Amino acid sequence: MTGDHQTLALLLFSIFVAVTLGITTWVSRQRHGSAEEFYAGGRLFSPMENGFAIAGDYMSAASFLGISGVIALYGYDGMLYSVGFLVAWLVVLFLVAELVRNCGRFTLADVVAARMSERPVRIAAGTSSVTVSVMYLVAQMVGAGSLVALLLGGTSETARTWTVIGVGALMVIYVSLGGMRATTWIQIVKAVLLLGGTVALTALVLVRFHGDLDRLLRTAAERSGHGEAFLAPGLAYGGDWTSRFDFISLGLALVLGTAGLPHILSRFYTVPTARAARRSVVWSIGLIGGFYLMTIVLGFGAAALVGPDAVRASNAAGNTAVPLLAVDLGGGAESTGGTVLFAVVAAVAFATILAVVAGVTLASSASVAHDLYASLRRRGAKPRSEVAVARVAAVGIGAVAIALGLLARDLNVAFLVGLAFAVAASANLPVLLYSLFWRGFTTRGAVWAVYGGLVPAVALVLLSPVVSGSPQSLFPGVDFQFFPLQNPGLVSIPLGFLAGWIGTVISPEVPDAGKHAETEVRSLTGAGAV
Repeated sequence: MTGDHQTLALLLFSIFVAVTLGITTWVSRQRHGSAEEFYAGGRLFSPMENGFAIAGDYMSAASFLGISGVIALYGYDGMLYSVGFLVAWLVVLFLVAELVRNCGRFTLADVVAARMSERPVRIAAGTSSVTVSVMYLVAQMVGAGSLVALLLGGTSETARTWTVIGVGALMVIYVSLGGMRATTWIQIVKAVLLLGGTVALTALVLVRFHGDLDRLLRTAAERSGHGEAFLAPGLAYGGDWTSRFDFISLGLALVLGTAGLPHILSRFYTVPTARAARRSVVWSIGLIGGFYLMTIVLGFGAAALVGPDAVRASNAAGNTAVPLLAVDLGGGAESTGGTVLFAVVAAVAFATILAVVAGVTLASSASVAHDLYASLRRRGAKPRSEVAVARVAAVGIGAVAIALGLLARDLNVAFLVGLAFAVAASANLPVLLYSLFWRGFTTRGAVWAVYGGLVPAVALVLLSPVVSGSPQSLFPGVDFQFFPLQNPGLVSIPLGFLAGWIGTVISPEVPDAGKHAETEVRSLTGAGAV
């Protein structure tokens, strides 16, 4: 990119970072020493505020950069991500939002531990939550690196490395200083910016084709080199049986994974009542639904105007399709309009990444402090010391995410998020649903459900083509591939549910009917909820 692109985009980056750091600094001066303030922002947010924050938390780099890139490269098959991410919210709305808000305080483990032996359940759920969060963070780091590599001409590995490190450092600052209150306002600001930028780009694409969607699709198909196959199922997930099963596996992971994401579940604790949690989800569905419809237009617009070859030449995984589309819509790389539009889009994408990593880091550090530390070290830890542990945990989680983000820098961010969703659906969703709806569920069943989904999911990813055995792998020079599918959800999600059922059936423990009744009344009515 030209010097004008770089200067303007970096200026907009700096403005957003300055604003968000200002928010964080202001919030850090408020009273936030309690665990409730740090983890849940004092539970003072309105449904609309929380709905915007949920949308800001959920519309990640995978959504803005990755989905549009996959559609630009593979057409119809790429829309699976848009549909899957959106349909997943129906599961959240009807099955978990209100019940989780009533049963828990800060984390997923609170819901499960309400009627189980607390220590083993918290250790298992905390381990799973941290694993999912780190995998989700890696995708955001990859998106940041791809964006800045494009900004600097696509050749600077050093710049990409320092960008990932910088994003990690900023997310630690946001979480450590501001907690949930600062993170929420950063997400609200980011959601407004992202929706505004996406609406503007979508309008420009439609104007370019005079509002004729049929012409847009036909042009994209012609430019793709695949003809009508670009608009039909099967380009990415057709052919042999492994591709078709990968399609099913990815769909399951996307639809079921959202309800098990720790950073999404933690948002339901920031509102005062379960009714407010439900209304928050309704707000977020409206915002997220509109956004994902627009990513479809942007993906096909990139295919039609930029071309898959140019997108692939810039970034093999397609992560830079939207910034390249912005340049074209603005008048080209050497035009003032192209420079301004690219800079705006790049800044919005960077804001997206910063807001999401802040939310995910907060959720994972809460799991470390509230679940793992409190269970393993000091079961009666005071809230203030627990908050201190969460701040230290944010640093450690940030370091791990940075290292893995540098390793996975050539993978598509939407694909990486799909892996995180698969692990969440395999390990977190079974134990959550069993705890809420199965009267006879036991502690052994809960622990087995978590590890029975978590271990196979992670193991199958390590033994899949994602890690070795193909030119696109993390380690292309070695081959220890055993599992043929790229997404483990088709196998690991049923294993999580099966392990929870087997663990309960063979458990000598007699479920406490009184605790279950208390939990059921609390989950449905809110009586006794924090």
